[in-house]
Amino acid sequence: MDNENSTKLDIRKNMNSKTVYRIGILGVVLFATSSILDGLLIEDYDPLRQLISETYTIDVTYGLYLRMFGVIPSGILFTLFFFYAKKHFPQHQIIQNGFNGLVLFYGLSTIIVGIFPCDHGCNPEFTNPSTAQIIHNLFGFLTYLTVPCFILLLSVGLRKTNHTNLSYLGIILGLLSTILVLFIFLNPKTFYFGVYQRIIESLFLLWVISCANTLKGVTHED
Repeated sequence: MDNENSTKLDIRKNMNSKTVYRIGILGVVLFATSSILDGLLIEDYDPLRQLISETYTIDVTYGLYLRMFGVIPSGILFTLFFFYAKKHFPQHQIIQNGFNGLVLFYGLSTIIVGIFPCDHGCNPEFTNPSTAQIIHNLFGFLTYLTVPCFILLLSVGLRKTNHTNLSYLGIILGLLSTILVLFIFLNPKTFYFGVYQRIIESLFLLWVISCANTLKGVTHED
């Protein structure tokens, strides 16, 4: 009877981890797809130099739909993914803090920047910004400032667990994203700002994919 109960418990955990895996991958697919479609729907949009946020500013024709069916849902999925993913990883404080930080500053922040879009052209000079623009900029800034740090924190915490490969990958992704974030903060008027932003976002998404793939094979908590 004990073995049967243990088997059922493992199956439930395995199903839960696979559900979390699907949530993470769906979030990545939705975010990436909406980012690509956004640019295609805007005439003369240049992804090499323009921000992702410029594809769903307050005055863009399809901006509301792109936010409602792309940005905000992907943020919800990321929030759910990190919140539930932490239950399937070792319960060390540093690991849990890393996941909690990603819940707040990647998941919820993505939702908030979707709810509060930029002004026209994302108002780079910040001239008479709307409340939505101020909130958008604040949470966008916090996202890029903190997410690389939380990826590094989480990855360092995973070093002495069974997830060493994920740990090493996370350290690399965290360091690369930190370097790129520092570069764009120090060079806000760089011509290829759009390229650097998309590389940073790709590193974040790769971390989500890596965590999700790790969960895919989890059958019990470490």
